[in-house]
Amino acid sequence: MAFGKKNQEEIIKEETKIWVCDSEDCNCWMRDNFKIEETPTCPICKNDMSISTKVLQVVDNNSIYYK
Repeated sequence: MAFGKKNQEEIIKEETKIWVCDSEDCNCWMRDNFKIEETPTCPICKNDMSISTKVLQVVDNNSIYYK
């Protein structure tokens, strides 16, 4: 018998579009499906951001503001 073992769901990861801050001093990034503006600015330092990709856990955005 194994106590404390829980059936854990498999974590699904996939290549995801993200926005990365262009500033050398800032390491902020955000998922493309969580951005508010078409071309977002960094929420931390207010610099421009560039599009990139990263392998991340799949997270759906169910917000009514997401387009």
